[in-house]
Amino acid sequence: MTVLSTAIDPRDQAYLENRGAMLARLAELDAALRGAREGGGEKHVTRHHARGKLLPRERIDLLVDRDSPFLELSPVAGWSTEFPVGAGVVTGIGVIEGVECVIIANDPTVRGGAVNPYSLKKTRRAGEIALANRLPLVNLVESGGADLPSPAEIFIPGGAVFRDLTRLSAARIPTISVVFGNATAAGAYVPGMSDYTIMVRNQAKVFLAGPPLVRMATGEITDDESLGGAAMHAATSGLADFLAEDERDGLRLARRCVRRLNWRKQGPPPRTTLPAPPKYDPEELLAVASADLRVPFDPREVLARILDGSEFDEFKPAYGPALVTGWGELHGYPVGVLANARGVLFSEEAQKAAQFIQLANTADTPLLFLQNTTGYMVGAEYEQRGIIKHGALMINAVSNSTVPHLTVNLGASYGAGNYGMCGRAYGPRFLFTWPNAKSAVMGPAQLAGVLSLVARQAAEAKGQPYDADADRAMRQTVEQQIESESAALFLSGRLYDDGVIDPRDTRTVLGIGLSAVHSGPVRGADGFGVFRM
Repeated sequence: MTVLSTAIDPRDQAYLENRGAMLARLAELDAALRGAREGGGEKHVTRHHARGKLLPRERIDLLVDRDSPFLELSPVAGWSTEFPVGAGVVTGIGVIEGVECVIIANDPTVRGGAVNPYSLKKTRRAGEIALANRLPLVNLVESGGADLPSPAEIFIPGGAVFRDLTRLSAARIPTISVVFGNATAAGAYVPGMSDYTIMVRNQAKVFLAGPPLVRMATGEITDDESLGGAAMHAATSGLADFLAEDERDGLRLARRCVRRLNWRKQGPPPRTTLPAPPKYDPEELLAVASADLRVPFDPREVLARILDGSEFDEFKPAYGPALVTGWGELHGYPVGVLANARGVLFSEEAQKAAQFIQLANTADTPLLFLQNTTGYMVGAEYEQRGIIKHGALMINAVSNSTVPHLTVNLGASYGAGNYGMCGRAYGPRFLFTWPNAKSAVMGPAQLAGVLSLVARQAAEAKGQPYDADADRAMRQTVEQQIESESAALFLSGRLYDDGVIDPRDTRTVLGIGLSAVHSGPVRGADGFGVFRM
């Protein structure tokens, strides 16, 4: 393979400006992550510990293999909404007894672990990842059910969580629940629909209706333990498969359940167990992306810092140069790469991408999309040359490709370029974002300008004077709104990605993702839709 070179100079002024801008965005991300990790706040955390109970991340630490990584997903869900950052639930991928698993852990310090609209989305996304990648699912349950102030947003869509559990089981993807506290009302169906259920003695309470509601509905007077306690479910109802003496014992039993799954990956192993690290310092990834998103940057500088040995065989380097395509390996796994080099996608780039995606499917090779695009080129010349049909060609290929896709937004992801480069709507197995990145129908200035032109033309058609002062105010308001709502943290807060990541962690995050997708079969498409040539 060809070893990539680098043109980065750490003494260059642009390098320093880019690095400073990225560090500022990382500081914002760190503040959001601290908010998520603080849970319900010091008072609720102290009360929880005083009861002899563990926090969700403490439970996860004891569940996963010692010194193994845990890739937290959607950690800032709910950011800039009325709901807590993190949405009161922790989700991610961790290794248990050598098996990669999806883990969902309710945070009882946040409104008693109640389910809000964002924790529901976050939980469902974790289930999607488990199903798509054939990963066992472990639920660490302690939830008081739905967040009562927003039942309309939870009750109807919330039933899909239980449907998803049964579909995982039907697909022979094991589901395990450890109940540490309340699992009431609809929440009782999480342990009820899991393949394996563990309950902690004197803590777990699993029932469809608690004692007060039972008394109101039937007149029966009962108590928590006889109605839904762990000992009762272990000895009488049979809902509990294992009775744990305490939380640590429950986590030990969960690890034993995973060990006894006899789990085997169906995808090919990495080509080497000791891949060569990149030849360039990942610290320099802080300065690769331009501080001004309008200024393009060379994605080969990113590839040189994430691919094994910085080795990359470029495909069609002289044709459609605004899109870099080629082959490499990442943590020993072969990947095909599509990376935007100059923002705009022309007909040549779209045709090149479609061919490359077909080749990757023929070779059963996962695809890595590195987004930094303003979309497909517009204008009379480009329309006449067929930009619509060529863009459709690329989107057709992305849509019908069946090898795993992993996407990282490095800068901009605007317009239909977001679609062609495998944005959220196109079902990548994982989608991560750098803190500087933005995504929208178009850039803030362009969108405000379009609205201004439309308003001006409307006034002229009516023979009315156009208010220039009002136009300036409108443009400023629109630009500020789009600037805010296209930002990485805002979009991640609404689960349009699987997390905002530190650029220096890109190789590690993608390595975990690639290992996870190989838990299932990796097979290319047998056919595509009609390519409009």
